[in-house]
Amino acid sequence: MTRPYIFCHMFTSLDGKILGSYMDTPESDKSGDLFYEIAFGKNRHYDHQGWLSGRTTTDDNFTHYKEPVLETDFPAVPAGDFVAEHDLSMYYISIDASGRLGWESNLLTYRDTKAHVIEVLSEKVGDDYKHFLRKLNISYIIAGKDSIDPVLAVKKLQELFGMKMIMLGGGGVLNWSFIQAGMCDELSVVMTPVADGSSDMPSLFETKEGLSEAKPVTFSLESSSTYKDGTLWLRYLVNNQ
Repeated sequence: MTRPYIFCHMFTSLDGKILGSYMDTPESDKSGDLFYEIAFGKNRHYDHQGWLSGRTTTDDNFTHYKEPVLETDFPAVPAGDFVAEHDLSMYYISIDASGRLGWESNLLTYRDTKAHVIEVLSEKVGDDYKHFLRKLNISYIIAGKDSIDPVLAVKKLQELFGMKMIMLGGGGVLNWSFIQAGMCDELSVVMTPVADGSSDMPSLFETKEGLSEAKPVTFSLESSSTYKDGTLWLRYLVNNQ
């Protein structure tokens, strides 16, 4: 394979939602622990070097919709990508085409996992935001003119950061756009035995005009695991055309 192996690892309700009130139940807590152990635990199943999420997922979980602190007077910003110095072996990669995330540190902590932040920007992001990232020692790559090009982004993550395996971690629009671009090899779903019937919460896969379309994709079941608490772990290979 000439690019990193990409697996999509997601936690869902029985009705396929990735957010919602179902997550506030004890049953979902147990399933969530399994989700974490599979990808980040001491005996994790996947040996990936980073996980990638969209801007909304990042804001929901880590940056909490803070505004970036931008300066109007700053030195010239060198063209191209920026690889910051750090001593971490794990990366958190955020798709941020417009440069809107209000980071406060280049270190992200998710339970027991610490990761160096990488921003994936489009060419339309201004130098004021790039300077903001450089001051925080946050790495960034530029992949696409007005929107993110998944193929170019993954290529740069491999070349600049040595990534051989990447976890794709939502949201639904990002998951589906990577699958339709042929940039996802495996789907891993931890399904909790809970549903809340919500009609306005995001699901595992979603289309967005200009990024993806509702074109069917088939999957081949690789394995299925059941747990006493009712949790399911399903692994599928993506049948890329």
